[in-house]
Amino acid sequence: MVRWEPNARERLAKAALELYSERGYERTTVAEIAKQAGLTERTFFRHYADKREVLFDGAGALQELFVKSVAEAPESAAPIDMVAAALEAVSAVFVDRRPFARKRQAVIMANAELQERELIKLAALSAALSGALRHRGVDEPAASLTAEAGLAVFKIGFERWVAEGEERPMGELMQESLDQLKAVTAGS
Repeated sequence: MVRWEPNARERLAKAALELYSERGYERTTVAEIAKQAGLTERTFFRHYADKREVLFDGAGALQELFVKSVAEAPESAAPIDMVAAALEAVSAVFVDRRPFARKRQAVIMANAELQERELIKLAALSAALSGALRHRGVDEPAASLTAEAGLAVFKIGFERWVAEGEERPMGELMQESLDQLKAVTAGS
């Protein structure tokens, strides 16, 4: 009988990422992930619906942080500045996660199914972000446009942050990307 051990979820995620990086997503089974983590397949399925979801485990928390940050932005903030506050808060969460994020991004970029799942995650995030902006009194289409622009900044900033050789903090890259977006829309 397998004895309960702490951190099963984290161990499964670490094992999955290692195996996906070594063998590829397609050639890795749930049984192999569980074995690498020192757990059973049953334990895997208690934590994750399928092997794809291991890579997207933090999506809900990320979405909550975006929404909470928009909700807590100053009343006088412009919609894009509400999103900027959310980008800053999200960047703080990723401070020590660059090695993991780089490996995760490489695995996702190597697989069309995972790229599709990433797009679904971003679409859900955009919907939540535009909802948070509407809740703050931003009318449509401004709420949706601001949410999409903010996610474009997040996506570009994140891709730059995980790029090989990049060592600047995520927050700096997010701000730089946001500043460039503002310059483009201002016609500069």
